[in-house]
Amino acid sequence: MTESLDHPPSTAALLEPAQLDRAELERFGKILDSRPSRLGGITVGMALAAQLLLVRNRDGWTAPLRANAVQRAFERKRGPRNIVLKARQMGLTTWAAARFFLKTITRPGTLTLEVAHTQQAAEEIFRIVHRFVDWLPEELRRGPLKTSRSNVRQLVFPRIDSQYRVVSAGDRNAGRGLTVQNLHVSELARWPGDPAETLAGLRAALAPGAETILESTPSGAGGCFYEEWQKASETGLVRHFFPWWMERRYRARPVDAASRTAEERQLMARHGLDLRQIAFRRQIRADFRGLARQEYAEDEESCFLASGESVFELEAIEARLAAVPPPVASRRNGELEIWLPPLAGKQYLVAVDPAGGGSEGDYSAAQVVELAAGLQCAEFAGHVGGLELARVITELAAEYNRAWLVVERNNHGSGVLALAESVVKYGRIFRQAGQPGWLTHSISRPAMLSRLNAALVEQPGCFRSRKLLAECRTFVRLPDGRSGAQSGTHDDRVMAMAIALAARAEVLASGRSS
Repeated sequence: MTESLDHPPSTAALLEPAQLDRAELERFGKILDSRPSRLGGITVGMALAAQLLLVRNRDGWTAPLRANAVQRAFERKRGPRNIVLKARQMGLTTWAAARFFLKTITRPGTLTLEVAHTQQAAEEIFRIVHRFVDWLPEELRRGPLKTSRSNVRQLVFPRIDSQYRVVSAGDRNAGRGLTVQNLHVSELARWPGDPAETLAGLRAALAPGAETILESTPSGAGGCFYEEWQKASETGLVRHFFPWWMERRYRARPVDAASRTAEERQLMARHGLDLRQIAFRRQIRADFRGLARQEYAEDEESCFLASGESVFELEAIEARLAAVPPPVASRRNGELEIWLPPLAGKQYLVAVDPAGGGSEGDYSAAQVVELAAGLQCAEFAGHVGGLELARVITELAAEYNRAWLVVERNNHGSGVLALAESVVKYGRIFRQAGQPGWLTHSISRPAMLSRLNAALVEQPGCFRSRKLLAECRTFVRLPDGRSGAQSGTHDDRVMAMAIALAARAEVLASGRSS
């Protein structure tokens, strides 16, 4: 499937050996991201890496850095701000180091900062970068790229006023007082201390237009990296996901085709895997057991392992995650996703779990459900509250054939209900025991969640949101005996859907559907 990506076209004659001076380096610095037709679709930077940079390969030999399938896929999609979720040992750390090294030596006045999760990892990254310098052509090492300092994980190129620094996340002063043009954050999920605070400090050091790469293998559902990945669409980070099978070394002796399970057949059909890759998959599942999904990621949800006992049936959730369709429409910068637009003659219900609004904390979430069949049609989740939320949900309810509007009246919900009725004047408000809205309490909540759990098992095809299912995965029994979102995760979509299914049952039972 990926073999052709592992053999880039020849880039001979890209460099003129006699022209390796500062002017030539700066010329390359201006065109690193261009893709001349003579290079067969790869960037100048990729070609320059193949000719100029040497790395130690898997066999211990020094060899030119030629981009592998994962590295080439990253280059195709790369933006100014990136976040990478990956399986183990895919070569992204080496590639980020190489890309930023080339930017450092071809663009005078550049400061590159690499931040690793441990001192040992920082030292390994620095060895990679130091090897780049050691194997540069002599005319560069003695000329424009002559270093004045190359210790304590720092390279200084005084003749072009550029620096390359590698530090560990344990250094709380990393980035302080600096102006950084390139930032590579490595293994963010495994940073010590308060990773969010450390990352915020590093971002404060970024120059306008700086390039950033946040990359990590997953480590639990929760924490800084998980949050950054989940909010990437809101914050403008370009997501890159690289499953284990993109690494061509991940193969073993082929299994017997007749021994394949239904899951293995499905995986082969969906991703073009071969029998040697299936053999490797069996091997890592035997070796790593429950951690195999985390260490050798196959999808963007199951690799984030939840800690604690899940409230919902994980097997049903995983099976549905493998089959959910993409939305047919997306609005409000991805806050509203639609799978089934409204149909004439159909009745709908919009259930809302309000939050206080603001850019932090919980989301306000809404689920649109077709009344008769219980199909999830649309989902909204955003940091909005008050009148803005009232307008969003009433417009959504009006669009879906004047749907029943079910707003949880706990806490912030009472105000949202009042605004929907008195200011927006939406007329089809769900009432419970004569009171507008839905009341969630210690007795109703367990029943609501049990109904949702039963629907996930008995009618998985009703659910279409990957984000909802991901929240279901991390909805666990907490140490104090309650149930809710695992630390660092959210459950707003879960509660909105639980309200939707419970209110739907009441509407159908009371005959209010017409």
